[in-house]
Amino acid sequence: MSTNSEITVGEGASKVLFSNNAKLSLIAGPCQMESRDHAFMIAGVLKELCDKLGIGLVYKSSFDKANRTSLSGKRGIGLEMALEVFADLKKEYGFPVLTDIHTEEQCAIVAKTVDILQIPAFLSRQTDLLVAAAKTGRVINVKKGQFLAPWDMKNVLAKLNDSGNPNILLCERGASFGYNTLVSDMRSLPIMAAMGAPVIFDATHSVQQPGGQGGSTGGDRRFVETLARAAVAVGVAGVFVETHEDPDNAPSDGPNMVYLKDMPRLIEKLLAFDAIAKA
Repeated sequence: MSTNSEITVGEGASKVLFSNNAKLSLIAGPCQMESRDHAFMIAGVLKELCDKLGIGLVYKSSFDKANRTSLSGKRGIGLEMALEVFADLKKEYGFPVLTDIHTEEQCAIVAKTVDILQIPAFLSRQTDLLVAAAKTGRVINVKKGQFLAPWDMKNVLAKLNDSGNPNILLCERGASFGYNTLVSDMRSLPIMAAMGAPVIFDATHSVQQPGGQGGSTGGDRRFVETLARAAVAVGVAGVFVETHEDPDNAPSDGPNMVYLKDMPRLIEKLLAFDAIAKA
């Protein structure tokens, strides 16, 4: 079985295409799902923006942030409530949705509602989780572990492929570089693209400072645009951007999330770079 180089997710007019040679698509939303009203507010803004710009949107949010730095870190509204919100969002806006899964048992449950299952970077080598996710038949977005070289992702890709699922997105989100620091190696994008899968660049997690605030993860959103522009100039199928109307007071990943009001300017710039890269 070979990996699909073009992946379409969703239905009707809101279908989203991921291909390293096609127009950029966007995966965006808040780090964690805070409430139904909050999810709908951000989703409405993103939907209007992407419709205006003519790009595909996958709405992203996490029902459980299971890898918080501290035991006291806020984790989200939980699986059952989040799935209800995801279903309502899809019904209202039509776009496909994405969320993280953390255990084998969650895969089949989440796949009944969610279009893309995301494998967190820390779990990208967990064979049982990868196999369970693959067997749902859903598209899989697998984050490259901070501890992995890009060429190591061929083994992750093989686990999913050999489990019967060729619909795989490979996502770059930075590599560990000393204490509390990540670095983005743009060579990883063409290296992973050569494996045959669409490549996503996670612009906001790439500026994280893991554990950098002592009891929580820090980050520096000033460099989100810098890294995203570089990645899009190299050529990717999509960008992953977490966004929030008030990130400094968000329950998780606030320091690296983009202000919702700044998303139009950011995405317009990225589309300009994308047009040149894929001319």
